[in-house]
Formats: sequence, structure tokens, C-alpha cells
Amino acid sequence: MGRQRFKPEDIILKLREIEIHQGKGMDILTACKQAGITDATYYRWRKEYGGMKIDQAKKYKDLERENVRLKKLVADLSLDNAVLKEVTKGNF
Repeated sequence: MGRQRFKPEDIILKLREIEIHQGKGMDILTACKQAGITDATYYRWRKEYGGMKIDQAKKYKDLERENVRLKKLVADLSLDNAVLKEVTKGNF
């Protein structure tokens, strides 16, 4: 069975759902089970998305994706630059 990926909007809604259950006196484990996630997932999400609104979470994920893309671009350009330096030295 494959792992289900949640969008940032869904994560925020699940966290809010669990907070509502906690406000009604339910413990974390039961609230997480009702939301369909594990307690470890809840704590990980809370650490990453705690206190965010849906639009903030979307921007956060978009920035993360852009950051990964730019890091790959820099790595490729650095490698190209190193290869060109070696070729100009004649050490190939």
C-alpha cells in the first residue's frame, strides 16, 4: 500500500480537527486515530505547520520547492564550472 501525501491545506485542516477534538477532552492518540493519521505524523506536522494558516502553508511549500530547484541548478552550474576550469588548465 502506497503512502498518502497530504497537501499543506489538508494538513492544516487535520491539525485544526485534532485541536477541536482535544478541546472536547479527547486525548491525542484518539484524536489522531479519528483524523486518520498517527501520533508521530501529528507531532511532525505540528512542528512544521503549527500556527500557520492555509495560505501561509501553501507559500511555505512553494518556497521549499523553489529552493530545491535552485540548489540543483547551483550544483549543476558548479560542476560545469569545475569541468571548464580543468579543461582550460589542460589537466584532463
